[in-house]
This record gives sequence, structure tokens and C-alpha cells, in this order.
Amino acid sequence: MGLVNALETCTNCLVFWPEEVEVPPEINERHAVAASADPRTEYCRFYRDNEITYYPEVEEYNLVNGACISPKAVIGSECRIFPGAYIGGEVRLGDHVYVGSGARLVGRIKVGNHVVIRENAVIGADGLSTNRDEEGRAVTMPQFGGVVIEDDVQIGALTVVARGAIDDTVLKRGSKIDNSCFISHNVILGEDTFVVGESIVFGSATTGKQAYISGNCCVRDGIRIGEKALVGMGAVVVKPVPDGAVVKGNPAR
Repeated sequence: MGLVNALETCTNCLVFWPEEVEVPPEINERHAVAASADPRTEYCRFYRDNEITYYPEVEEYNLVNGACISPKAVIGSECRIFPGAYIGGEVRLGDHVYVGSGARLVGRIKVGNHVVIRENAVIGADGLSTNRDEEGRAVTMPQFGGVVIEDDVQIGALTVVARGAIDDTVLKRGSKIDNSCFISHNVILGEDTFVVGESIVFGSATTGKQAYISGNCCVRDGIRIGEKALVGMGAVVVKPVPDGAVVKGNPAR
């Protein structure tokens, strides 16, 4: 229903629609509708067949204290950007932001105040939104979303935060991510969530406020970790975790 409502606010879109579901007349009137047994794969195939990608463009940059910074980037006051960092033209940094050596910020990224991005972190990388066609070959969905990093967030060294596929990946205020983690596309980390080293949070997973994901955990795509829930070390989470719950093991219980 949410998708239908969104399509009622715009016109002239190409819509890939599940063929087993009747198309509302108002959608047919406003848009070009392509019915398919597998709309996601058809959506990916459209971009492949038309050679449409959304890779970051090669940009001119200024060398500032050894860091490569696009002249289009917006840099707040009293930021510390170390040599070897790269900041693209769609990046907006707030005040008092720390960007360590080798960190790379590409694509549409909005960073709040008092944020720490440690060495060799990559923010805005493409996630693996890929299906297979009938021959088993990869068809990839371009990533059009961005990354929103709110105030007081910390991102560890060697961590990758993927940009959203369509909507943004969001790290809410006060969330802390340890070294060597992967936050996939369209993840939303709730306020003051902690993600400990070598953990993976897959696409469109979410956490409530003050959730705690221990080291070397794996959270399946689309799963919600509840407010103040704790995921024990090494857990593999394949089902939603209620608020305040403690889960451990593989699969997590």
C-alpha cells in the first residue's frame, strides 16, 4: 500500500509490477506499467540492457594537507582530515568531524557534527544488489541512494558502509561501529546502537535504540533488532529480535 501511495504522488514512471497482482486503474493512468513474474529481476535487467550505471564520476580535487577533497564538497568548521583521505563532491561534512588517513567518502553523503570516521573506512560503496537472469548470469541493480550519518557517530577503521539502493543508509545519532565491520545498503542503525568488530549487518536490517551487536555477528537482511536488545558474540540472526531480548548462537535464539 505504501508503494501505491508513493506512485500516486508522481507521474510518468516505468513501474515493474507483479503480474499476479491487479494494477489499480489510477496507477495505469499515471505510469507505464510492465507486469512481470519477477519484478526485481526485470528492474535490474532494464538497467543492464540500457547500459545504465550510477558509478561515481571521476572528479577534480584539491590536495589539502595530503587529502584529496573535491571543490564541490562542503566541509564544516574545525574538521580534521588526514593525508590520504578522499572526499567526493556530493559529501557534506558537519562541524568537528574527524576523517582518518585512507578513508574514502564517495557519493551522496551527509555527515553530522562530532563524527569520527577512522582510517581506511569506506563510506558510500555500492552494495551487492544482484539477481540472476534465466541463464544464471548476474543482473545488478544500480545504487541510487546515499548515506546519512547523524551527530556523534563513530565508524571504525576498515569498516565499509554501503550507500542505499534507493533510500538512504542511515546511522542515527550516537551509534558506534567498531573496526572491520560491514553495514550494507539501506540499513538503519538506531540511536546509540553499538556494532562490535567484524560484524555484518545485511541490507535493510534495522536496530532500535541502544541495541548491542557483539563481535563477529551476522544479521540477515531485513531483520529488526529491537530496542536495548543484545546479540551475543558470533550469533547468526535470522529472525527478528524483540525489544530487550538477549539472543545467542547459530541460529540465534
